[in-house]
Amino acid sequence: MAEKTLEVGYVVKAHGLKGEVIVALTTNRSERVEPGSTLRCSGKDLKIISSSAHQGRWIVRFEGVDDRNQAEALRGMVMSASPILDENEIWVDEIVGLPVFDQAGNKLGVVDALQANPASDLLVLDSGVLIPLVFVVEGELAYRRCGAIHVSIPDGLLESEL
Repeated sequence: MAEKTLEVGYVVKAHGLKGEVIVALTTNRSERVEPGSTLRCSGKDLKIISSSAHQGRWIVRFEGVDDRNQAEALRGMVMSASPILDENEIWVDEIVGLPVFDQAGNKLGVVDALQANPASDLLVLDSGVLIPLVFVVEGELAYRRCGAIHVSIPDGLLESEL
């Protein structure tokens, strides 16, 4: 079985003459481009030799990519990597399809998606309900073990929506 990978960014364009590329991350985890890290691109693993932040993106040099032509060949390629195991993070691919229960044990729906929101990302449920992630019960990352998400929502907040 193939190892699970997640999209973490893409190559925007070549940079300079020595094989560097501009990478735009689609993740908030900048350690993805730390020297020594490996990213998968079109079925090939590319080890990062060096990287530096540049205008909201990253200048990255990969082992074995030594000139502009090789760098240009990577233009537009999606970069992926193995998931980072972090018990304090909620991963979208792990929660889509999970049922959501309130503090009284009522099923509110099933997670369809996660929607970015400046104040707090929102769980989008199949029932049409939007629940801010701040209401996920602290320490309730047990969804990895129990297969459900539990939320503690202030009284009256969802009554008009359900």
